[in-house]
Amino acid sequence: MAKLKKSAKKSSAGSAGAQAQAERLSKTLSESAQQIWLAGVGAFSRAQAEGGKLFEALVKEGMTLEQTARKIAGGRADVVREAVESRVGQARGRAVDTWDKLEKVFEDRVQRALVKLGVPNRDDLNGLSARVDILNAELRRLDGKPAVKRPAVRKPAVKKAPVRRSRTQRSG
Repeated sequence: MAKLKKSAKKSSAGSAGAQAQAERLSKTLSESAQQIWLAGVGAFSRAQAEGGKLFEALVKEGMTLEQTARKIAGGRADVVREAVESRVGQARGRAVDTWDKLEKVFEDRVQRALVKLGVPNRDDLNGLSARVDILNAELRRLDGKPAVKRPAVRKPAVKKAPVRRSRTQRSG
C-alpha cells in the first residue's frame, strides 16, 4: 500500500506540473494570438492610410508599361503594314499582268472571228480609202478637172443585225 501512496503522490505532483505547463502554453498562445491580431489591425490601418498612394503608384506603373507595350506594338504594326502593302502591290501587279494578257487574248479571238466573218480590218479600210482617192483623182484628170484630194472621212464600222425571218417565211 505504501507503494500506491507514493505513486499517487507522484502522479498528483506530475499532474500539477502538467497543468502549470498547460497554463503557460495557453498564456503564450493567447499572447501570440493577441499580437497577431494587433499586427493585422495595424496592417489594415496602414493599408487604409497608404492605400491611396499605393493605388496611384500602381496606376502610374501600369500607364508606363502600357505606353511601352504600345511603342513596341506600334513598331511591329508598321513592319506588318509595310509587309502587307508590299504583298498587295505584288498581287496588284500580277492582276494587272493577268488582265493585260486576258485582254490581248480577247482581242486576238475577236479579230480572228471578224476575219472568219469577212469583216475588213483597219488596214483593209485604209487601203480601200487610198484606192478610192486614187480612182477619184484619175476620174477628175480624165474629165479635165484638177484633182482635189479630200481627206477620207472614217466612220466606225457598225455591224448590222441579221434579218430574221418569221416562221411563215421559213416554211414557204
